[in-house]
Amino acid sequence: MSEKKKILLGITGGIAAYKSLFLIRLFIKNNYQVKVVATRNALEFITPLSIETLSNNRLYADVFDSPDEYTTEHISITDDADVFVVAPATANSIGKFANGIADDALSTTFLAFNKTVFIARSMNTKMMEHYTVTKNINYLKSNGVHFIEPEVGDLACGYQGKGRMAEPEAIFEQVHNFFRGEQKFKGKKVLISAGPTHESIDPVRFIGNYSSGKMGFHLAEEFEKNGAEVVLIAGPVALKTPSNIRRINITTAEEMLNACKSEFLTADITIMAAAVADYKPAEVSLQKIKKSENHLELQLTKTTDILGTLGRMKKLNQFLVGFALETNNEKENALSKLHTKNLDFIVLNSLNDNGAGFAHNTNKITIMDKQGNITDYPLKSKKEVARDILLHIEKQMD
Repeated sequence: MSEKKKILLGITGGIAAYKSLFLIRLFIKNNYQVKVVATRNALEFITPLSIETLSNNRLYADVFDSPDEYTTEHISITDDADVFVVAPATANSIGKFANGIADDALSTTFLAFNKTVFIARSMNTKMMEHYTVTKNINYLKSNGVHFIEPEVGDLACGYQGKGRMAEPEAIFEQVHNFFRGEQKFKGKKVLISAGPTHESIDPVRFIGNYSSGKMGFHLAEEFEKNGAEVVLIAGPVALKTPSNIRRINITTAEEMLNACKSEFLTADITIMAAAVADYKPAEVSLQKIKKSENHLELQLTKTTDILGTLGRMKKLNQFLVGFALETNNEKENALSKLHTKNLDFIVLNSLNDNGAGFAHNTNKITIMDKQGNITDYPLKSKKEVARDILLHIEKQMD
């Protein structure tokens, strides 16, 4: 890792705050820069002098206590940081993060940070298992926050159970591995399709499906974070383009086919997550069709199989991934698609699984590869599913 990465470390008021000093030393020793933002309660456990001496930077602990005439430090402190690590994170701080409460230096900084966040929680077992804390953690996870699991052992309150903050070495390892993985796809071009296609019936109606495009957009974001040049071909969806991603907007299956064929020639990895219409009207009315008869018959014709077309174009050094959304004979249909379309692996999800498929923020997938391996995953947020797919590609390409 040639470039020195910058860590923003948040410390909250838990007994495990003393471990944060060791964490600072680990980051500094391994050529990271560290700036610390702490709550006032955190400073009941460790001193500002210790923090500033170890980090070689001024501590930020009070929104209104600044030597400068004017400051919005909770904004400026986030500008150069690559990741935000909160260790330890109490139930109180997690609740603030999840609910957008900004009443101290740490919580205002969290709201101003728009990159990757790691949280190492530390609390009593009963607090950790309380439904409000569980809800807050799940909400943050669904929005891409990485949680570093606590350990089982003796707790400060005298209890024994899960709740001890992970050791500094374990926290450092996860963050360090994140940066090593970030460059894994550097120099690779990744082509991703997302969303539905709309096939016109007349000027006001179309044939389409319920695809939201979320899965493809999360994939694009994950690969960009990991150093790839990402091209996102998106059907008609109301989603914001992730940073540093080139987006090509299309409406019809034919437009998606043409865009994919053009970009595929120079792509190292292609992931077809879009839900492309299989059929389109044979004729499109130039005028709005009036509701005059009891029945309206539409003649449909097949659209071009985009995934099959790319499979036939594929070269030895290219990696091609397809998606299969099934309602019956799921694995049999997915395996057939895997082989007939010359894929490296296929991602199967079933509409029979609650929380999977269109419109949800979650998905439950099975990855089936051409080597015959079948890997089932539990229901996860689509952000987490995107990471699983990225890791599977990484292993396959090693």
